[in-house]
Amino acid sequence: MGILDKHKVLEKNATLLLVFSFLVVTVGGIVEIAPLFYLENTIEEVEGVRPYSPLELTGRDVYIREGCYVCHSQMIRPMRDEVERYGHYSLAAESMYDHPFQWGSKRTGPDLARVGGRYSDEWHVDHLRDPQSVVPESVMPKYGFLEDKLIEGEYVQDLMKTHALVGVPYTDEMIENAAADFKVQVDPWGDYDGLVERYPGAQVRNFDGQPGISEADALIAYLQMLGTLVDFSTFEPVASR
Repeated sequence: MGILDKHKVLEKNATLLLVFSFLVVTVGGIVEIAPLFYLENTIEEVEGVRPYSPLELTGRDVYIREGCYVCHSQMIRPMRDEVERYGHYSLAAESMYDHPFQWGSKRTGPDLARVGGRYSDEWHVDHLRDPQSVVPESVMPKYGFLEDKLIEGEYVQDLMKTHALVGVPYTDEMIENAAADFKVQVDPWGDYDGLVERYPGAQVRNFDGQPGISEADALIAYLQMLGTLVDFSTFEPVASR
């Protein structure tokens, strides 16, 4: 009996085919999944990557609520055209504290993984108010109303506690100072040394240029830190070390 004849036995017997299919899937699953239980972390730790500050985390929630991920991805693939346009390819570590991650699956607008520092705060304010005023071909709707929605950060501590439950390494000190850190990040005249110590590289300023803390402040703070935490001038992948 040849190989084809033996294979024909499986094809004609539904029960036998189901049993062998189950065995193949089981063995394949064990081979792929079992090693992960012996690894402390499947993501390479990269210097500079940290959890979001309270204001950035709030801005990220605004980003998700408004559906920005529908038109903008946050994942630069390691292909020449993408790297030349957007910057260094995305690292897994850069989204290790994202729940859920914002990789996206469609680009109606550009990728935002490296948008931090690429434009001024004023540009972002104009872009939110009237996207077509800075990008004439844009189909993005207006989000000027975010400037009018003032926020106090009364729930940011609970938000951080929730993220801590799923593995984000927010310390007791970070959670205890959540409300204060939330407010001081938009106050360049405030006592923000503790904030910067807890969240290295956190940018402190009035992001939307208006009195009070608005959802626009939070969203711009979030956008301005994207892709800025890792120093790619000194970064070396594990494989090249």
